[in-house]
Amino acid sequence: MMDVKLFCGSKSTYLAEKIADHYGRSLGDQTLMKFSDGEMQPIMNESVRGNYVFFIQSTFAPADNLLELLLLIDTAKRASAGYITAVIPYFGYARQDRKDKPRVPISAKVIANLIEAAGANRIMTLDFHAEQIQGFFDIPVDHLKSEAIFMPFLQSLDLSNVIFASPDVGGVKRARTYAKFFARDLVICDKYRKRANEIAGMTVIGDVKGADVILVDDIVDTAGTLCRAADIILEKGAKSVRALCTHPVLSGKAYENIEKSKLDKIYVCDTIPLKQTSDRIQVLSAAKLFARAIRNTHEHRSISALFVDK
Repeated sequence: MMDVKLFCGSKSTYLAEKIADHYGRSLGDQTLMKFSDGEMQPIMNESVRGNYVFFIQSTFAPADNLLELLLLIDTAKRASAGYITAVIPYFGYARQDRKDKPRVPISAKVIANLIEAAGANRIMTLDFHAEQIQGFFDIPVDHLKSEAIFMPFLQSLDLSNVIFASPDVGGVKRARTYAKFFARDLVICDKYRKRANEIAGMTVIGDVKGADVILVDDIVDTAGTLCRAADIILEKGAKSVRALCTHPVLSGKAYENIEKSKLDKIYVCDTIPLKQTSDRIQVLSAAKLFARAIRNTHEHRSISALFVDK
């Protein structure tokens, strides 16, 4: 069996080190050179010939993070790596997965093409914004689910008065998974927008009176949707509102919005590093899940065994 070597992009070192620790080995020896004009050149300081190589890098902004991943993949391919897997905890541009208006790109497909062209043999990621993005690739995709992280955590809490909620119609399937698993009720927040990151209106479908509500979403960006949903849910008579959000993009005035909101707590994964700390944001690590997925891939064992589906 080919040996495993783990490497990472410069902006995901904090997570890659935890993944490597759970896996039981150190990260590979590498250097990232940067020229005065900003160009970068990754250098692998050890042989990867014939090895299973895993590159860990989230592709959040800026675009340099994506470019670094592409260059790392090309480096391993030209160094005769046996099998290359791009481990992308947060897959950037996933929200641009279709043409929702004339004359716009399907950016998620462009990113998929770039990763394949660079030489990746496999993709591993957590919570695509839209599951159909798996079909943009012509190579295997291991689409891990954050339920495997959040559900065991929620089992340690008192859920006797909990109702799960989706902050929009598009996330109903995600929230229903939690409601079904814990045998709790589900409500839906129906929103519509005037433009990106700006909500024009929102209504709650379902009864939340007297309940502790947990909103379920895959991305928290400006936090506008979550804060608006929390306000309306509390106006409808709920006792409290918390949220599960896999990827803490947290751009713009997100931290300010959260601090001013009526949300008790937001639980997120460490797929993106927080820009600042907040008492209202609690981070749960995805490192153990990725380490297990990497091991199962190397040992040709099932990835679906890592899903929480019963």
